[in-house]
Amino acid sequence: MNIRTLIVDDEVLSRRGVEIRLREHPEFEIVAQCANGREACTAIRQHKPDLVFLDIQMPGMSGFEVLAQLPQESLPLVVFVTAYDQYAIQAFEARAVDYLLKPIDEARFSAALARVHEHLRSRSAEGQRDRLLEIIAEITGSGELVLDELLARGPQALAAPRPEVLPIRQGRETVRVPVASIEWVDAAGDYMCIHAGGQTHILRGTMKELEQLLDPKLFQRVHRSTIVNLRLVRSLRAHMNGEYFLTLEGGHELKLSRTYRDKVEYFLSGSTAPRAP
Repeated sequence: MNIRTLIVDDEVLSRRGVEIRLREHPEFEIVAQCANGREACTAIRQHKPDLVFLDIQMPGMSGFEVLAQLPQESLPLVVFVTAYDQYAIQAFEARAVDYLLKPIDEARFSAALARVHEHLRSRSAEGQRDRLLEIIAEITGSGELVLDELLARGPQALAAPRPEVLPIRQGRETVRVPVASIEWVDAAGDYMCIHAGGQTHILRGTMKELEQLLDPKLFQRVHRSTIVNLRLVRSLRAHMNGEYFLTLEGGHELKLSRTYRDKVEYFLSGSTAPRAP
């Protein structure tokens, strides 16, 4: 069994160190190496690896931000390569997420590979997303949708014009995200990732709350954990199991679940917005 592997680290020597160690384990096939987060996002979408060795502290885009950029169905297994403090390490261990602390210890590296094999045998890669989002939120701080401002008048607010901006409170700062810039939203557990304007905003909240605010003529749920901006759908591709995949203008591919098959008819015919399932 070949385990398609991607190495992401802004330090050449760190990438080389992981590569040399992996050469001793022929089942790990290194498909690419990346020096920054943006290269990593592109390579993950292109190669669809089973495993990523991911540095956390990188200039421009951190390892956490890389993970937040990825759609749920594209998330590989992740082994963090980090110089973070013990608090972060405890967070990783508590959620059974693999990590390597710089400088890499040989015994710890072998233990991480054993964990990878265990995860792949149990096919638990998809189950990582909830834990990863919890880690990102816990260490970097997650935002919250300022619903008390948008829905202060209760049901009357829903009859008002749809908001053009979503205020997301992050600590002492409120980030104003233009609704028109939202490409897609995906959720895991109690967290949502709002992908907008090339950035990803992680916040605590529910899809139902967000759906109340977004115009259904422009935003529709295409999966139980995904909302998409219909204006940005470039193409629709059928899959043999009856599901479909949507490709957005930016190149992101999202799964259209059979549960929402009425939306397939909508996308193909260009008729009025479909009924909510």
